[in-house]
Amino acid sequence: MGSKKAVISVLMCAAFVLGITATGFGWGKDELELEGKAVNLVREVERGGYGLVTTEELKGWIDEGKDMVIVDTMPYEASYKKNHIPGAVQFLFPIPDMNTWDTGETGGKSKEDFEKLLGPDKDKPIIVYCGFVKCTRSHNGAAWAKKLGYKNVYRYSGGVKAWDEADYPMEKVE
Repeated sequence: MGSKKAVISVLMCAAFVLGITATGFGWGKDELELEGKAVNLVREVERGGYGLVTTEELKGWIDEGKDMVIVDTMPYEASYKKNHIPGAVQFLFPIPDMNTWDTGETGGKSKEDFEKLLGPDKDKPIIVYCGFVKCTRSHNGAAWAKKLGYKNVYRYSGGVKAWDEADYPMEKVE
């Protein structure tokens, strides 16, 4: 009788695993791609020395009126005007990688211009976002904020795409 229960248990577990796999909740052929993206994000965060904030966390901070600076790093003024996260300010030009700040790459904008946008309070939370997880503009912005001495820097990696998918309100510039 004991071995019959064991066989039934094994069959039930196998059916459960096959059911999960068949419905897309188990291992899939996209796992390798997902792994690569996850590891890349973790490595960027480690290099930049900043934290991450999720869509739900950021929405909660906005709803509670948390005093913070939200920086939109989308590449075009039109995209910011059309849709941005409520309360966000825009740094229009690309923020260079961590080696040097090249004003030739930033339309003449300097580190000081970026620091002025972030404000004088180095303890105030700074949240930097772009369009989606793979975009490196949010990484560069968060990493530069840390390099400039801001202590509470977060990258909102989901960006405008995740915010929109969560069906959260967006602001527009008329």
